[in-house]
Amino acid sequence: MPEQAVVLDYASFMQQAKAGFAELSPQFQAGARYLIDHPDEIAVSSMRSVARSAGVQSSTLVRLAQHFGFAGWPALKEVFVGRVRSQPEGYAKKASAITRQSQPDSLISEVFGAQRQNLDATEARNHTALPAAASLLEQAAQVHVAGFRASHPIALSFQYLYRLFRPGVHLLGASSGSLEMGLRAIAPDHVVLLASFAPYSSEALVVAGEARRIGCKLVVISDSDAAPAALQADLVLPIAVSSPSFFPSIVAGVALAESLAELLVARGGEAAVRRIGEAEAQLLRMGAYLGHGSKA
Repeated sequence: MPEQAVVLDYASFMQQAKAGFAELSPQFQAGARYLIDHPDEIAVSSMRSVARSAGVQSSTLVRLAQHFGFAGWPALKEVFVGRVRSQPEGYAKKASAITRQSQPDSLISEVFGAQRQNLDATEARNHTALPAAASLLEQAAQVHVAGFRASHPIALSFQYLYRLFRPGVHLLGASSGSLEMGLRAIAPDHVVLLASFAPYSSEALVVAGEARRIGCKLVVISDSDAAPAALQADLVLPIAVSSPSFFPSIVAGVALAESLAELLVARGGEAAVRRIGEAEAQLLRMGAYLGHGSKA
């Protein structure tokens, strides 16, 4: 079995492990599957413990590491240790640090400054990706949009805007079995647009996995190309979520969602404009707004 080129980071290892998984021996597959599914445990567990949990011999893990170009197990484990070190601090720890700051005005400036940097970074990384995403969405028979917990506003913003000028845009929910029902409606000629950033929700991984199983296109808005859902995507729209606050920022994610919707309107031409007018007229007839000149 040929050795792979050495990988130096978690994202590269995961990509190689998944891409070459089918060609691995059964024992290597068992070891690789455990590494892929339990990255946190790999960083803190001994080789014997990992081997026991994976149902393989310790020597199998050594040979698996060498197969991917590492000198041995310690070098491969360090990739997983590095991943843990790079993860963001918990919300409570960040909030505690904020309360110790004595100058509220500086906090306001920091937050707005961080948002400007996030917007600039997100714009710079998506000049090619956004048109590609628009093309995939235009070609889809239907579009399913998902985002859970903190990522939900990004998904909701896009679904609300896109639905104004295109029927067949559905928001996948997470409560009372609605996610399972929504997933059953996805077909191979559909597209799933999923928003997901750290800490990654389990529901997002369920949606990504189901999209892959069905065979439809998957577009992921995420803070990392190595995010669990992003690793399964046909296209990733990267966003910056840095914030001096205790919680990741969604500002750039919402801006990206609005940019994608605006791009789709521009490409949709007069047909899109007509549908928006029809939707607006219906909202006014139904009394959705307080006044004809007041929209929210």
